[in-house]
Amino acid sequence: MHLDKYQTKSGEQNQVFEFVSIGPKGRIPKLVQYLPTNYKNLYNLGFGDKLLSGDFDDKVISNNGDSEKVLATVVSTIYNFTDKNPEALVHIKSSTESRTRLYRIGITKYLDEVRKHFDIFGKTENGWEDFEPNTNYSAFLVKRKI
Repeated sequence: MHLDKYQTKSGEQNQVFEFVSIGPKGRIPKLVQYLPTNYKNLYNLGFGDKLLSGDFDDKVISNNGDSEKVLATVVSTIYNFTDKNPEALVHIKSSTESRTRLYRIGITKYLDEVRKHFDIFGKTENGWEDFEPNTNYSAFLVKRKI
């Protein structure tokens, strides 16, 4: 996707990415992590404001006026991560319902482009299904098309 995004830096394994949000509230360091789970090739995507400890806060609301650019940057890390890990399934679950809704809106807005590169699923109370716009999901799962 050709959206405005921040430049990221990452380690060799492309499992941790850092970037800086720049807006009216200043420069806010952000962190994206792909954390392995107990299931083969399944990773949780973690994202939030970077803390001094090196961890991140996924509940803070930055309101730095650049949410679309920040989300585009996070999406760019999914491309980079799955370039290095093409068999990976990426589990995305927000810390709040409102953020999950924002993720759904963002996915829907660029759905045609997303589907060119990824299989995407949403989780309902009945389990996983192919992503459909205007459906409330509690989480998302993406897999890079090979």
